[in-house]
Amino acid sequence: MVYDVLVIGAGQAGLSIGYFLKKTNLSYLLLDHGGEMGESWRKRYDSLKLFTPRSYSSLPGLSLKGDPNEYPTKDEVAEYLSQYAKTFSLPVKLQTMITKLDKEGDCFVLSTNQGEYRSKQVIVATGPFQQPKIPEFSKFLSDEVLQLHSSEYKNPDQLLSGTAVVVGGGNSGAQIAVELADHQDVYLSVGHKPRFLPQDFGGKSIFLWFDKMGILKANVHGKVGQMIKNKPDPIFGFELKLKLKDGGVQQKTKAVSANENQLIFEDQSIVKVRNVIWSTGFISDYSWIRIPSLFNEKGMPIHKRGVTAIRGLYFLGLPWQYRRGSALLQGIGVDAEYLVLQIINNHLA
Repeated sequence: MVYDVLVIGAGQAGLSIGYFLKKTNLSYLLLDHGGEMGESWRKRYDSLKLFTPRSYSSLPGLSLKGDPNEYPTKDEVAEYLSQYAKTFSLPVKLQTMITKLDKEGDCFVLSTNQGEYRSKQVIVATGPFQQPKIPEFSKFLSDEVLQLHSSEYKNPDQLLSGTAVVVGGGNSGAQIAVELADHQDVYLSVGHKPRFLPQDFGGKSIFLWFDKMGILKANVHGKVGQMIKNKPDPIFGFELKLKLKDGGVQQKTKAVSANENQLIFEDQSIVKVRNVIWSTGFISDYSWIRIPSLFNEKGMPIHKRGVTAIRGLYFLGLPWQYRRGSALLQGIGVDAEYLVLQIINNHLA
């Protein structure tokens, strides 16, 4: 069988575009390597909560249950994604690992552990969180130092007694540092001064105000969008700010090197560590895509709002694909709807 559309990935991006594909007459299938829906969310650290409220954490067509002004847990999101697929009867094939994507004439060929799939069009919806990004100098740390990427961290019980350093100043790093501060000495290494924003303002989510101000609609090509994109992400909430103020978490500059049980920072200061949490983000791995001229020198897809120069090949869920929320629950549906229109036009051409 040759499908009209194959979607690689059945996370929030894949499900979003599945919702819009369901409204067409196109034959399509979502392929995902996970063993269950929402698996990547279930694997995150136990205490994870979104910094967007339920009212801004839903995909098209189905709202998250519960108080719209409260913040959902990661398990709640995982269950929601599972329910989303069931509600709209989306065709998902799990435990399918894509090993290669080729193009033969006008047809795309996907090689997987479940056999070969063919399609006229393909959407790569694997998202930005693929391979943990850990600095090379981490290998200079002693085997006696526990090292975990934030994607491996679950709770404080995993850590050894003694000093912990969280490297990375995003929202995950901030939440983990605050949680660990109740259990041991904690340092937070950041390459820039943290910028804090309230989660709520005037009794309403700050995202409601962002929405009213047009910030959520600011795209990558406009002045406002470029200004936001070029700044480090803010930390939502003031828990970390209070911990830094009372000394529960001590701030360090950017970690630049390591030696046995020591981390060395940009200001040449040194901390002896027993634990390091690398909250340093992820890198994208598209080595399985065997189509030339698709990526730039940094290995990232060349596209215009997810549409590539390869006819019938699209990307969805990339950071700043079009807006800040392009990789997030609250914004991915806008890009998904746009891509389906492109897919329909291409199908009819």
